[in-house]
Amino acid sequence: MRRARPILLTLLSVLSIAQVSSELVTPEIRRVGSRLACLCGACKNSVGDCAMLGCHYSQPAREKIRDMQLKGASDDAIVASFVAERGKVALVVPPNEGFFAFAWWMPPIMTGLGLALIYWFIRRMSKPAAAVPQLQQQVLDRYKDSIEKDMAKLEE
Repeated sequence: MRRARPILLTLLSVLSIAQVSSELVTPEIRRVGSRLACLCGACKNSVGDCAMLGCHYSQPAREKIRDMQLKGASDDAIVASFVAERGKVALVVPPNEGFFAFAWWMPPIMTGLGLALIYWFIRRMSKPAAAVPQLQQQVLDRYKDSIEKDMAKLEE
């Protein structure tokens, strides 16, 4: 068993070598891929940043970008072809037009409404309370007598 241990450890270390993608992502592919969303459904990265091994969307997308760049297509033409194929969901940043303008304008609107709600709440809570009615001295004396009787019962 002592002789098998080094062999087993060597075999395990060879099998546990980190797997890396065989294709290097060039800066040109990364530049175009950073404008396109990875639509694999498992990550929220761009095609240029997706680090999943064997990703069923980013690997073919990178190959398509590389092929189109080799044919001389511009970055905008490559992005336009992905948008034509998949729709505007293929973009990392939605355009500021139509329904997608809603995605651009909702965060500042909701932030403003939230701040207005906080301001309203603080103003409402900082108002002085209504005047507290003063108790008459005879009512106060009656309560004090009742408390003293109860305390006397507890001491017994």
